[in-house]
Amino acid sequence: MALTGTVVSLQQTLVLPLLPELPGLLNTTADNASWLVTATLLFGAVSIPTVTRLADMFGKKRMMMVALAIMVLGSVLGAVSTDLIPIVIARALQGVGLSLIPVGIAILRDELPRDRMPLGVALMSASLAIGSGAGLPLSGLIAAHLDWHAIFWVTGVVGIVVLTAVWRVIRESPVKTGGSFDYRGAIIGSVALTAVMLALSKGAHWGWTSGATLTIVGAGAVLLIAWVPLELRVRNPLVNVRIAARPAVLLANAASLLLGFAMFANMLVTTQLLQLPVSSGYGLGYDILNTGLWMAPIALIFGAMAPVSARIIRRYGPVATLLTGALVMAGSYVARVYLSDNLWQIVTGSVLVAAGTSMTYAALPTLIMRAVPLTESASANGLNTLLRYIGTALSSAVMAALATMSTIRVADEVFPAFEAFTVLFWVSAAACFATVIITLAMTRLREKPDENTEELAKSEHSHEAVAGGKVLNQSERPIGHAVVTVFTPSADHVDWSQVDSAGHFSVAVPGPGRYLLVTAADGWTPDSRLVDIDTGGRIDAIVLKERLMMAGTVVDASGPVGGVNVVLTRQSGEAVGTTKTGATGDYQLPLPQNGRYIITAFTNSSSTAHAITIWGSARNFDIELLEPSARPATPHADTVSAR
Repeated sequence: MALTGTVVSLQQTLVLPLLPELPGLLNTTADNASWLVTATLLFGAVSIPTVTRLADMFGKKRMMMVALAIMVLGSVLGAVSTDLIPIVIARALQGVGLSLIPVGIAILRDELPRDRMPLGVALMSASLAIGSGAGLPLSGLIAAHLDWHAIFWVTGVVGIVVLTAVWRVIRESPVKTGGSFDYRGAIIGSVALTAVMLALSKGAHWGWTSGATLTIVGAGAVLLIAWVPLELRVRNPLVNVRIAARPAVLLANAASLLLGFAMFANMLVTTQLLQLPVSSGYGLGYDILNTGLWMAPIALIFGAMAPVSARIIRRYGPVATLLTGALVMAGSYVARVYLSDNLWQIVTGSVLVAAGTSMTYAALPTLIMRAVPLTESASANGLNTLLRYIGTALSSAVMAALATMSTIRVADEVFPAFEAFTVLFWVSAAACFATVIITLAMTRLREKPDENTEELAKSEHSHEAVAGGKVLNQSERPIGHAVVTVFTPSADHVDWSQVDSAGHFSVAVPGPGRYLLVTAADGWTPDSRLVDIDTGGRIDAIVLKERLMMAGTVVDASGPVGGVNVVLTRQSGEAVGTTKTGATGDYQLPLPQNGRYIITAFTNSSSTAHAITIWGSARNFDIELLEPSARPATPHADTVSAR
């Protein structure tokens, strides 16, 4: 798996140092040659959610081999082509390889014991930097001694070797959900992603306020807005929005976006400082080969930090690891603002940023996998990886904008001013500090997230099958916000699943046998039952029978009041439920999902509203109906109390 990450990074990096020479080699303009990078980025972004979702549904090894085969095909096409268009197509096909990283991490989750997984994930993440570190000097050697087509032959040969190894060594995971693929969601999501990534990639050339850029950004935003509710209604969505909206996953994805920005800024600025001519006043004037050699310590520190990061994760947890890494990155960027005058300062600063990045990149997939079901491993990691790549594209766009706004002229040449790099250092430090704040918010989700890691590791089961069923109410309507958790009869945790809009759920289990299913949904009495799961994996429908209620009595100065209207609304304005009080002033409403609400009691002559918070089981809240003359001058707010 780590080798697949290396070859993906290698084929991304090899072409970059040759970009200044490609316009002459291909008889085209520099802008047209830049499509060799843009095409890879676009197709990589589009392929990640599609390939990872197919991997969860039909097999991770199968989709990994498909992605590797497409990547090898792109390498071969590039190796035998001499014109711009087929080489751009070749680079686009190579971009599909970006999906290998999240699929590989999902395979690690299926194959490794829990206590070994942090090291596997850390090595997989480190392989990205190792490939980048090897790609720069290798590209320099190719430029100096071989025809430029060799960059494609190298990635093609390495890709074939890795494809053969995956076929022979990796077994197919039995954790496959099956079902029908979300073609409509894939098409709309892909077009929206293409628009966003294209604007980030070409905005600096087209102009950030140009009609083309604004039109593409607007179209992408509209499509994304339409895409989210569509994904909520599909049984097998391309991206499980319900899972992605869970606080732990949402925070980890936000951190991934910010850290992708900060990581790539380190690569961009360090390369520029090493390669720009001495006449610029700050550049060192190194060629491609020497630049690659001095960038190699970044790859080495990633590899060296992998076991260190894994040890920190096992001992202190992924949240502490993410926090430490983000603080190291932030401090290093602040130091680089003042210490970037000579070679040792530039290399030391880049290595320190890389050390922190290695820790964060090891922690993020671990956080994601601890927050999502086994059946969502690849697609959830795919979304996290996608946001990281969007962060890198955003970093490149910001660098291009800064380099355009702040320049210096030396003789007849124009270079970015050093102040442009300083601003990017500060922005990257801010992104890391924002990640620190996000990580501190994660600590509130669970006070001690890893205090029982050792016990969980001992009870870890291999997962050899997928079972599924539905959660319904007594009217046989789906309860779309329910969660099903599976245990063995000896109380070992197996898996969990969030129910989709049609009431369906899927869980990974060790195999046929007896299991405990615990089902919970806001507003319903929980259900627990022992079930026997057969080889077909079918689970009889789980019916939640008792609806939890909120209740109370409406009174005025003379006592209980009948016939009063009672309305429950969200603080955001949506109506949740209405009823009338009975003869004794009592009312009942189905208990809504946890959250903040406004409950209002009113007649033709008076009304009273209260801000309440619903949290937990059935609740009781009495309302005093005030006459207009007795209404308090300030708003009245209460929190509902347990019955």
